[in-house]
Amino acid sequence: MTRKVPRLLLCAPASGGGKTTVTCALLQALVDRGAAPVAYKCGPDYIDPMFHSEVIGAKSRNLDLFLMGEEAVCRSLAENTPAGSTAVIEGVMGYYDGIAMSSQASAYDLARTTDTPAVLVADARGRALTAAALVKGMATFRTDANIQGVILNRCPPTMYLRLKETIEAETGVQVYGYLPNLPECALESRHLGLVTAAEVGDLRQKLRRMAEQVEQTIDIDGLLALAETAPALEVPQRPDAPISRERPVIALARDKAFCFYYADGLSELARQGAELVEFSPLEDKALPTGCSGLYLGGGYPEVFAKELAGNTSLLREIHHAILHGMPTVAECGGFLYLQRHLADADGRYDWKMVGAFSGKAGNTGKLSRFGYIEMTARADGLLCGAGERLHAHEFHYWDSTTPGGDFRAQKPLSDRGWDCAWHTPTLYAGFPHIHFGGCPKAAERFVAACIAYERGREG
Repeated sequence: MTRKVPRLLLCAPASGGGKTTVTCALLQALVDRGAAPVAYKCGPDYIDPMFHSEVIGAKSRNLDLFLMGEEAVCRSLAENTPAGSTAVIEGVMGYYDGIAMSSQASAYDLARTTDTPAVLVADARGRALTAAALVKGMATFRTDANIQGVILNRCPPTMYLRLKETIEAETGVQVYGYLPNLPECALESRHLGLVTAAEVGDLRQKLRRMAEQVEQTIDIDGLLALAETAPALEVPQRPDAPISRERPVIALARDKAFCFYYADGLSELARQGAELVEFSPLEDKALPTGCSGLYLGGGYPEVFAKELAGNTSLLREIHHAILHGMPTVAECGGFLYLQRHLADADGRYDWKMVGAFSGKAGNTGKLSRFGYIEMTARADGLLCGAGERLHAHEFHYWDSTTPGGDFRAQKPLSDRGWDCAWHTPTLYAGFPHIHFGGCPKAAERFVAACIAYERGREG
């Protein structure tokens, strides 16, 4: 079937070009107008969607062609954009930058796949006529680039009208406005990207200030009209989920230390029959009552290592649960939490963690492994059978002395590969993040294992 979904994709020539700032500012301005925009992020990033969610008050979702596939991406965009709403999609890296030196899984690839009009966020600092050359090169590099608008970022107000006239005359691409340099609205960074939205104390004030500026200097009505020109989306039919009367409770770690989850991945677990109950490894002394599964997502356990180590009753309970076969998924930060020792940001190794593994984890001072991978299982386990493959993503500075080797990871379009992760009938633990929205069979297996565990406990 088809569905009308007004939509825009905000892209840039490179990382650091202001995509997140412009996206959040536009979303806040739309919310302030009484609109109900829906936000999406191209690619695997967890942190930018947190900023979107802080603005719109609902979960922002990732649209990742590698992790999810074309059908799941189009389905998510259509199903999660209500009638009367506009979808605002933030791009990733440079517009054409995808896997290796290709455009595969890039923002351009997403715009092409979903037939979404793209608006280029172009940095205007230190440029005059060259700004037009930049826009023309970006807009004509591919015949189906679909760049239909420009927003000038960090643009001196005195230069805007001349830049707008020049760019439109030289390229034929409409300029929809600008943002001046707003140093008071800068967002802090950390080793995995921006500091999470929950940790920016004055985020609300910064967003309000940016939204006020957007209303003054960006043609919001013009952008909404452009979004309306997007053609209807083809929505693939969703495969039926297994029907079960049993709804196993999966304990989901969620607080400042564990906050990296894909909204569509959690939705898939719920669709498969799971009831997700959140708990805080920082604050809660015990797992949720009656849980029969455990999901420890990524985040920043290393930043909160002292606090996590102090919650000894929960550490003991999780150790006992895993040891006695509770089905568990632990990704990246969640995997660090399962180590015997974890170094904090100061490089100390004396913080005791769960101890499900004998290793210790510490800062390597650089990205240990980064990017998309395809993992092939060496034996049957919790998420898949021997020889089956899962798409995943790695991005971490901390590494472990016991990283596991139950999967073989292979970087796409590359000869590079390595062994990774632990995989048993009741456990997946490792640095690679997976997206259950893109591998529903893995979600089905995880939920089925939780049901079996619950039955065994009752028996």
